Amino acid sequence: MGMMRRHTDRSYEAELAALREKVARMGARVEGAVATATRAIVQRDAAMAESVRVEDRLVNRLEVEIDEDCRRILALRQPAGSDLRFITTALKIVVDLERIGDLAANIAGRAIELAEAPPLLSPPDVGRLSELVQAQLSRAMRAFVDSDVALAEEVKGEDDLVDALYMKLFNQLLGLMMEDSRNIRRLTALMFVAKHLERAGDHATNVAEMAIYLARGTDVRHPRSRA
Repeated sequence: MGMMRRHTDRSYEAELAALREKVARMGARVEGAVATATRAIVQRDAAMAESVRVEDRLVNRLEVEIDEDCRRILALRQPAGSDLRFITTALKIVVDLERIGDLAANIAGRAIELAEAPPLLSPPDVGRLSELVQAQLSRAMRAFVDSDVALAEEVKGEDDLVDALYMKLFNQLLGLMMEDSRNIRRLTALMFVAKHLERAGDHATNVAEMAIYLARGTDVRHPRSRA
């Protein structure tokens, strides 16, 4: 019985480790999708943008696999304590990751639209906002994998910086529209890109909040509503 129990424990631990790795892989995929979609904007590369749409289908498939893994572990292993918290956290995080993947696909759609239109003479730089969001997501995922509360708190604090840069970019785009109405359509596409990136940053913040919940067992979401 003792050997059987040890074998079962090792198998269970392997399942949890595989689940953690799969969630981390999904995070890396969507981070890469955001980077590629933004690069497609800058380089006016429709083929590169189309590859992001293909990647989004793979991300969606990975979300389904993780959901199935979580349900199977819950049904067969009946986890408790920190293991149960890890699985429920994983189920929430993959929803945010899937939505970031969708936002990257939306950015890719705008990249295709812009690649087919004449280039703007001096397009606003969306690259800085994208880099911030990518770094935010990368650090949030590391906080989740390592149960690093301090790192997760840093990611939460960076959300204000993302919002400020988004508003600066939004106002810049608005000003350019007022200067030359012929650019409105293309600038509107970039405005959508900026908004998609800002929303991706919000989802990265959600991941950081769930990393804090995983480590501490304390839900830090929506503090104003709780107050």
